[in-house]
Amino acid sequence: MTYFEKTSTLLEIAEKYPLTVPVFTSNGFAHMADPVKREQFGKSVSLEMALMLKQLDYHTFEKFLIEAIEAPLNNTDATLAAAERDEQAELNVVGLLPCPVRIPLLEEFNKFIEGFKADHKTRINYELKAASMGLEWVQNNIEGVTEANQLPDLFISAGFDMFFDKKKIGQFKEQGAFEDLTGMETFNASFDGLGLPDPRGHFSLIGVVPAVFLINLKELETLTGNPPVPRSWEDLMNPVFENRISLPVGDFDLFNGILLNIHKKYGDEGVEKLGRSLLESLHPSQMVKSDRKKENKPVVTIMPYFFTKMVKEGGTMEAVWPEDGAIISPIFMLSKKEKREKLQPVIDFFAGEEVGTVLAHNGLFPTTHPGVDNRLPEESPFMWLGWDYIESHDISELISHCESVFERSAQ
Repeated sequence: MTYFEKTSTLLEIAEKYPLTVPVFTSNGFAHMADPVKREQFGKSVSLEMALMLKQLDYHTFEKFLIEAIEAPLNNTDATLAAAERDEQAELNVVGLLPCPVRIPLLEEFNKFIEGFKADHKTRINYELKAASMGLEWVQNNIEGVTEANQLPDLFISAGFDMFFDKKKIGQFKEQGAFEDLTGMETFNASFDGLGLPDPRGHFSLIGVVPAVFLINLKELETLTGNPPVPRSWEDLMNPVFENRISLPVGDFDLFNGILLNIHKKYGDEGVEKLGRSLLESLHPSQMVKSDRKKENKPVVTIMPYFFTKMVKEGGTMEAVWPEDGAIISPIFMLSKKEKREKLQPVIDFFAGEEVGTVLAHNGLFPTTHPGVDNRLPEESPFMWLGWDYIESHDISELISHCESVFERSAQ
């Protein structure tokens, strides 16, 4: 039976099938819980458009909407939200999952949890939200926490924003609260020579989000001097690209990773040039279609590698993997070492081949798991900030500094 179409609006689906509302709210559409906001937003946004904006796979999301609609008949809950909180739970897992893979990852995790509870007789709370919910949600889990034993037992999130802030989780890292418990002796060959494993053994890395270029070849031809296709971050420093680049400013994990790497390599001057290059901030799904804009068309858009698969071959848009390396935002996992015995099966799940396959194949987020084919182009180097650099700088302060420099030059 067909319950809705791609062109159905969110309001139409929610009004006809109220049981779908929790599916939306638990996957990044928080406003759908409010009838007024649902009316304002949902009446003009189609399901296909909404999922594109949130980087969610249509067919997977469709499956869970249908399961929610049919739940009364099947006595199931397909919202993929956390189970009702168990105050007696022995483990607490929280995190932000990349939007394009959140649903398939949670589908696998829900299967794992059933067996975990039965096999280990361990009660567990978990909240794994869409990355689009932002870091504020994770930060709420540590608000007012002064002792490591008050923290959740496992965190997952991309980027440098929170885990290295010495006023937040960073202070507990310094106290030795976390340990890489994956047992992963070697990383995927895609990262050979990069030095990605944490030499101090605090952080686990399960994957990365690479930033690549999307070039509007037609707009490139309009630039003075007929410049070649930019193929490196250094090429973007050319003044000819001022006010002609779109950046994922709203994607804080990736954007701050870009700022940090540019600052490391080119200093304040490089960040200033990047700021002067900013034409506008677009969501990656908008970037892919930026050639259809009537005006203010960017020549270059910097975007997650995932969205390059939406580019049509033979069109005016060309995806370019930077020759000096795709800047990466690591997907970190922090595990409390005092909970090692009970937590180990959960760690093994997230560091395992099944999760790695979902990351690499569903989301084009290269995994560190050595047994997974990341399906990357032959020439696909990475640009990584490096642990020595991270440990020798106050990353939180450096992010703030880079943002200030960028914002001043972008005005």
